Amino acid sequence: MFQLTHLSLTQFRNYARRDFVFTERIVGICGKNGTGKTNLLDSIYYLSLTKSYFSRPDAQNVLRGAEGLRVEGNYDIAGKPHKVVCIVRENNKKELSVNDEPYKKFSDHIGRYPTVMIAPDDIELMIGPSEARRKYLDTLLSQIDAPYLQHLIAYNKVLQQRNSLLKAADHAPIDTTLLEVLNNQLVSNGQYIFEKRTEFLKTFFPLVAKVYKRIAATDDHIDLVYESPLQTLPFNELLAQNFQRDCILQRTTKGIHRDDLVFTMDQTAFKNEASQGQRKSLLFALKLAEWEVLKSKNGFTPILLLDDVFEKLDESRMYELLQWVCTASDGQVFISDTHPQRLEQQLHAINSPFQMIELLPL
Repeated sequence: MFQLTHLSLTQFRNYARRDFVFTERIVGICGKNGTGKTNLLDSIYYLSLTKSYFSRPDAQNVLRGAEGLRVEGNYDIAGKPHKVVCIVRENNKKELSVNDEPYKKFSDHIGRYPTVMIAPDDIELMIGPSEARRKYLDTLLSQIDAPYLQHLIAYNKVLQQRNSLLKAADHAPIDTTLLEVLNNQLVSNGQYIFEKRTEFLKTFFPLVAKVYKRIAATDDHIDLVYESPLQTLPFNELLAQNFQRDCILQRTTKGIHRDDLVFTMDQTAFKNEASQGQRKSLLFALKLAEWEVLKSKNGFTPILLLDDVFEKLDESRMYELLQWVCTASDGQVFISDTHPQRLEQQLHAINSPFQMIELLPL
């Protein structure tokens, strides 16, 4: 079993100094808006992925008016204690350690303490730009495939270098030797990423559809399609074919950084046809499929963070969800809500022990 038992926050978001002790596997967090419910959940995610769930730079996670932050979590994994500490110094330098042993590379930490979060803005996965879906897929694959993360880091670095070279062409001829080197590196890393995405999505898409049917309790035919230019042409040919366009636009226009996941329902675009309820159901299907994949990979259930979920699902679907993740699973679950009575009522209904934490206005 994987459980967070203690959390210490120093100068993280709205917390100057606060300690939390978690005595139960299911933890309800209630309080009015602005009391720090989402920040508390985000700090748990921060310990797992070394960054905010909401893509905030580290400087924006520091308490206003303060310098630096510290987040410490004590975990129990199969009876063995783990202490994870993440510090951002006054000079914005970040440090990360486990059991007082510092990491040389933060990427080595990704996937060790799996955590899945569901937040209100996640609806962008359904209706927003492709960037949100790529980020979701990359975050999941990076937790289950360490080489994938290394190739992704390398790809993004080379992509920035190639784009800088294209922008510099305004002032001087392009260094064709350097361009060839960058193209080869981009192709090598991009091909690996493309192949891993393709392989993974063959099994992941059916799992999402299966989970959707369970949550939505409908016969909607949901399909997910992976779209990538590498499905039609080898990457090196794409770069050569689009070189003149890249020079004009001063950026690399084709590559796995433009891939997308397209959702359809009964063979029509999901975001155009789906109701609010169907969108919410698909969001939960994606996240719970992620939760199941991480569980299978690690051999223990990831921590699940549910932020303000009662505004997303009706009462019957909410009960089904809580039965699934709280009663039929041994994973730790954190659930936030603005209404203490509603939260307690839902948790009492699933008949499992739980802890309630009430956050008061500062």
